[in-house]
Amino acid sequence: MSSDNLIEEGSGLHLDFSKILSIKNDVIPCAVQNIDSGEVILVAYVNDEALKLALKTHTAVFWSTSRNELWEKGKTSGETFTLLEVLVNCEQNSLVYKVRPNAGGICHTKNQNGDSRNCYYRSVDFSSTSLKNIDL
Repeated sequence: MSSDNLIEEGSGLHLDFSKILSIKNDVIPCAVQNIDSGEVILVAYVNDEALKLALKTHTAVFWSTSRNELWEKGKTSGETFTLLEVLVNCEQNSLVYKVRPNAGGICHTKNQNGDSRNCYYRSVDFSSTSLKNIDL
């Protein structure tokens, strides 16, 4: 199993606490919430350029910290979101995008049936700190 696959599908808890410290661009975290269900779909990063484009196009646009480029959700996969509302926290250092998923799934990972799932498909076992897949 590759290291990416271990992180995405394994049962070990390997949180990346250094991620924000290693980001070189001016970004803030952005939680993405399904406006219909209230479900948190994913957390990504947004810079000024991404936010401006998102507001202009009404699509979920982020800054990819791994590729150092704008990431328009679904542009290549077809798994797009319509951006309906943007919330700003009191300190103006994080956002919530309220979206409606369109055609396709939500996450790049799939369950055992090959169906799309949201990015929060595992829970932490309190006693062992191992991960339990809740969307097999």
